[in-house]
Amino acid sequence: MIRIKMTIRGMVQGVGFRYYCFRQADALGICGYAKNLYNGDVEIEAEGAESVLNEFVKLVEIGPKFSRVNSVSVVRLPYEGKNKDFSIL
Repeated sequence: MIRIKMTIRGMVQGVGFRYYCFRQADALGICGYAKNLYNGDVEIEAEGAESVLNEFVKLVEIGPKFSRVNSVSVVRLPYEGKNKDFSIL
């Protein structure tokens, strides 16, 4: 199990991006959160098996229909197990 923190840049607010991430994370069994940042980016923290998180990152890079993802930065962090589900903050 690992934990990652992602920062997604582009047109990712006001287009259902966090809800898209919620649905993908729920389908994959990933725990964590997605939240809007004041600068227009979205931050995601996710915990799960490495192979599942790799798939999640690929889905986040695509995003929902009306979004435009310019970049996704991923930082690997120590697993904490503090999240029991995926939420939108």
